[in-house]
Amino acid sequence: MSSKWPTLDYLSWRETCSALHLYLQVVGKYRLAHTPWLNHSWNATFYVAPSGLTSSLIPDGPGIEIAFDFHDHRVLGTSGDGRKASLALHDMTIAEFHAAFIRLISELGGTPEFHGQPNEVADPVPFEEDHRDRPYDREAVRRFHQALMAIDGVFKTFRTSFLGKSSPVHLFWGSFDLAVTRFSGRPAPIHPGGVPALPDDVAQEAYDHEVSSAGFWPGGGGIDYPAFYAYAYPAPGGFRTASVKPDAAFWHEGLSEFILPYEAVQTASDPDAALLSFLVSTYEAAAELGGWDRDLLECSHGERGKVRALKARPSQAAPSAVAGEVEREDGASKGRYHLVIDGVEAEMTYSRAGAQLIIIDHTDVPAALRGRKVGERLVRQAIEDARRDGVSIIPLCPFAKAQIERHPEWQDVLRK
Repeated sequence: MSSKWPTLDYLSWRETCSALHLYLQVVGKYRLAHTPWLNHSWNATFYVAPSGLTSSLIPDGPGIEIAFDFHDHRVLGTSGDGRKASLALHDMTIAEFHAAFIRLISELGGTPEFHGQPNEVADPVPFEEDHRDRPYDREAVRRFHQALMAIDGVFKTFRTSFLGKSSPVHLFWGSFDLAVTRFSGRPAPIHPGGVPALPDDVAQEAYDHEVSSAGFWPGGGGIDYPAFYAYAYPAPGGFRTASVKPDAAFWHEGLSEFILPYEAVQTASDPDAALLSFLVSTYEAAAELGGWDRDLLECSHGERGKVRALKARPSQAAPSAVAGEVEREDGASKGRYHLVIDGVEAEMTYSRAGAQLIIIDHTDVPAALRGRKVGERLVRQAIEDARRDGVSIIPLCPFAKAQIERHPEWQDVLRK
């Protein structure tokens, strides 16, 4: 167990956690009000820093940065003209924090105007009307920050292996989670909305493209312990039953996400590797089942001080993505398509349901062949054979089903 991964007990600091969440909402709403909208609300998030969390530069007045210092337990404000102001974090009400923050922004030469009510919390109370006393547990906050620094490093390592659009590693003050998100590059169905105290248009803009997202919650929102999560939107068929790592990870029916308890990572012999395996395996499940173009989007993990090597081009000696021929083994009741590349075999199996109908039931593409459109080639061959033989197809296999849905020109062979 690494010393950089502290123990966290959500129930013991739940009230402090709730207070910190709302403090971040106050400051986050100020940033949101004074920055141009950036896709997926990225203009309003916080970033992990050695001393706590920072807003980065906010274009208000002379330019303002707000930082939560979890060493000295203060909120620090700095302006572009050299002014500084701060307020102490201690037991207080949200109304008191809100009033003190407005004074801080005024001292820095900014405009303390922003929406005054929390989002994404049950029964939201306007900040200036929330007079309930809130505790502030310094040691619990320090441990939370220590965990954030450890998690931030692993998330950033994970981010290096993706060439497509990816979010920064950042903390959302609405849902109070540190997150990193990958995008397939394709539009997604309109999100249904319905997030508590969050306008539907914000949720719909956030999920207007297909995503595979992972993050960390300190607790709350359906679980009473700190945990990592992973989800895909839209979730492809078979995602909830996908095999993911490590063994402690599981599908949470209530949240419709994969969950990995923080404790399972913190107590692992190699916490970084345990967390990275969760991030990689949940992403691979989303990308493979969703038919993402992994060859185009992925690369190897970045290494310190070493320029990433470019992928071999088709004219070079690297293995071709189209090497090998798809072969078919057809029996009286079952059959399969298979393809061998560089000594590694991928296969797609099917069952016969009469002379004119086959049911594709499973596709297996080993990790060494993923991202090379091998699975797509297997499905394409089945489509071509079905047309030639006058056979219909039922794609029970989630991967085959996703591929056929993505190719309308293949759907003529589906059983009507």
